[in-house]
Amino acid sequence: MGDILHSVEDGIATVTFNRPRARNAMTFEMYERLAEICSGAASDTSVRAIVLTGAGGEAFASGTDIAKFREFQTPEDSLAYEARIGRVLRAVEECAVPTIAALAGACTGGGAAIAACCDLRIAASDLKFGFPIARTLGNTLSLENYARLTALIGPARVKDLIFTARLISAEEAAAWGVVNQIVRADELASVARDLARKVAGHAPLTLRAAKRALAALRSGIDPDLAREINLSCYQSEDFREGVEAFLARRPPVWKGR
Repeated sequence: MGDILHSVEDGIATVTFNRPRARNAMTFEMYERLAEICSGAASDTSVRAIVLTGAGGEAFASGTDIAKFREFQTPEDSLAYEARIGRVLRAVEECAVPTIAALAGACTGGGAAIAACCDLRIAASDLKFGFPIARTLGNTLSLENYARLTALIGPARVKDLIFTARLISAEEAAAWGVVNQIVRADELASVARDLARKVAGHAPLTLRAAKRALAALRSGIDPDLAREINLSCYQSEDFREGVEAFLARRPPVWKGR
């Protein structure tokens, strides 16, 4: 079995992140496969909606596999990483059919970014959602991710998530508008699938127009500023310390440089 499982039944595609022993941490190959599936929906008339979920029940996805960051040596490495993940997230966000994230357990970092790109999100009651990078790796979200999150929950709540590095509960996520519905863990798959069937039965051009219109409201990101922000973190001593501390399971020592 692969790290991403993909099946289609009655017009509903299910994509499952399948690394439960690693809390479904995303490898680059998993990101690429996700983008391929979402982009392919435009030409696959058998698919009318996509449900994204995580195997094992303990995590939707816990972000990028941290060991990958040890390979970063030059400014181009972090910029290429951001460009790659940005392309994948845009493929999810711009998917031609409705996307529904079925969230259980940890939904953090890159996993939370994927969820934010989906059209609708349903959470099990044990959801923990956030971007704890300020206490773990010392890296940064891209400007595109900040724009996406700000459109979803507003700047004050984005700052809350980043500055406190806390993970919010399903109840708080619902209050903030991150998730549309909370269900029991044993109901999550069936509720997500029922919702997928419902939206799949609606006018596809109307849904696609809504997606494009809402995405168009977010524009004007300065590429030079995006580069500067990326390098200010990924090329820092603190980022190296964050990666090594995370992998060694010890607290990081931040120096601010």
